[in-house]
Amino acid sequence: MTSVTLSVNGRQHVVEVEPRRTLADVLRDDLGLHGTHLGCEHGVCGACTVLVDGDPTRACLLFAVQCQDSSITTIEGLSKDGALHPVQQAFTDNFGLQCGFCTPGFIMLLVGALESHSVGNDEDLVEVLSSNLCRCTGYRSILQAAKQAAAELQAGAGKGAR
Repeated sequence: MTSVTLSVNGRQHVVEVEPRRTLADVLRDDLGLHGTHLGCEHGVCGACTVLVDGDPTRACLLFAVQCQDSSITTIEGLSKDGALHPVQQAFTDNFGLQCGFCTPGFIMLLVGALESHSVGNDEDLVEVLSSNLCRCTGYRSILQAAKQAAAELQAGAGKGAR
């Protein structure tokens, strides 16, 4: 067992882990953060996407011990003072989910991409979204949510918001 200090959603957590345990397993089983879903466990589906130092990262492919000195954000850490993050709100407004299993991964993927300003147009959004899988929605509502969130974050950037 190895002692690891993880900074998750702005809080420090000291956990004892086997070096082979994934970040996804530690988030879910040790920290009780069940919004990080495990789908394929091979890094293909994107359901386990979290932000590590602001970058969308597949938590099933990363060992928890690799995250020492990193800042991790999960879906549980997005809302502030009871208000949804603009990407979460956009998914709600546009019905960007059906079963909801893939939704946290899509939201975290979009938050990372939009906040890093790596999305400039609709083609960029489609490219970003293509890295995660959804078996229910047909992606149209997810794309609409992404467009709304991109517009709101871009407009808010000029006002000093998030």
